[in-house]
Amino acid sequence: MTSVIALDAVPHIRRGVKCTYDQIRESHVVLFPEGVLVLNETAASVVALCDGVRSVGDIALSLGDLYAGVQPEDIAELVARLVERRVVDVDG
Repeated sequence: MTSVIALDAVPHIRRGVKCTYDQIRESHVVLFPEGVLVLNETAASVVALCDGVRSVGDIALSLGDLYAGVQPEDIAELVARLVERRVVDVDG
């Protein structure tokens, strides 16, 4: 079950997690102790903005400038899944 992440929560990449572009897979990936997570372009953009400064709502606003139809609730759901996968932590 996915937890609920508030729009004012501030996500940041967990220690030991690396975000990179995999030339072989030709996609963005997150490397973490438990494995590899292949990201689509939108998810890679979200992860890149999980800097410990921006809130989930701020991330949604930033992505709204790049992609049509970005909903803050969708970003919060994605961040919640990343928390469950132990890729990001949230403050707040």
